[in-house]
Amino acid sequence: MAESTYTVKGMTCGHCVRSVTEEVSEIEGVTNVSVDLPTGAVTVTSAREVGTEQVRAAVEEAGYELTA
Repeated sequence: MAESTYTVKGMTCGHCVRSVTEEVSEIEGVTNVSVDLPTGAVTVTSAREVGTEQVRAAVEEAGYELTA
């Protein structure tokens, strides 16, 4: 199992959280996505290491920006 935490900019509500969770969950190997709205922290748990660029692409597809 691998776990990484990223910071996402632009999320303001529950809909934002659902959008990011849905897109990141579609990455192959991802088993859990946890989003903390107040801090913008997105923790991704996966069966194998997931690249930052894959997460960035999913976050951008949801309409937000990965900042870290």
